[in-house]
Amino acid sequence: MNRPTSADGAVREVRVREARVREPLDRRRILTAAIQLIDEDGLRRLTMRRLGAHLGVEAMALYHHVPGREDLLDGVVESVVDELYDDPEVYLEATDWQEYLQRLSHGLRRIALKHPKVFPLLATRPPAAPWLHPPLRSLRWTESFLTTLRACGFDDRAAVAAYRAFSSFLLGHLLLEVAGLDAQITPLDEPDETATPAGTDLSEYPVIDRLSGALAEDRSAEEFEDALEQLLDRLQLLSEDAAERDHHAGQGR
Repeated sequence: MNRPTSADGAVREVRVREARVREPLDRRRILTAAIQLIDEDGLRRLTMRRLGAHLGVEAMALYHHVPGREDLLDGVVESVVDELYDDPEVYLEATDWQEYLQRLSHGLRRIALKHPKVFPLLATRPPAAPWLHPPLRSLRWTESFLTTLRACGFDDRAAVAAYRAFSSFLLGHLLLEVAGLDAQITPLDEPDETATPAGTDLSEYPVIDRLSGALAEDRSAEEFEDALEQLLDRLQLLSEDAAERDHHAGQGR
């Protein structure tokens, strides 16, 4: 039996590079390759030169499709969140808000576990607008979230509060989870603060457009206190349940 040699491996690598060169270069292909490189080696090792080499092109060829690293990372975030559309367990529309949120939560968790080294970007990238909260950083999914809760009986104020609470819970839990998988959860470089984000067209997202003012309000302190009170209430119930079990156990002796 002939065993493969290092020369055979080199030939295969050349063929792979040639196949990549022959495949047309576009933004989708670049973003897919960037996600793959981050998954394999982490964000710290992602450079335009290395990405170009992976695709079999010079780094300068990438700039025809992605203006720079900042745009590349924003595209990576958008592409990862868009994986929710291909998840058959996640509903874009639902009539039961609890099932909707459960399925959406598990879908985002699957994304975090599939791309643990990419997921922190969802938290650290500067938002396109102050009312887009990580990890659900998608106009279409945010519109879906607010529309579903409104259809299920939430008024505007309650729907916005639910969006904020849901985002905070998921982000905190999933960041802790991916940190245990050796993901880098702090930003590696400072965003370009001189860049002015383009205006966002909300004509296709009427609920976001109507609630953008409420979504942009900074209610962090109030939301922290509310979440803490809810946690304490939950712990109080656990404590009461434990005391009741101990009481019944004592009566059984």
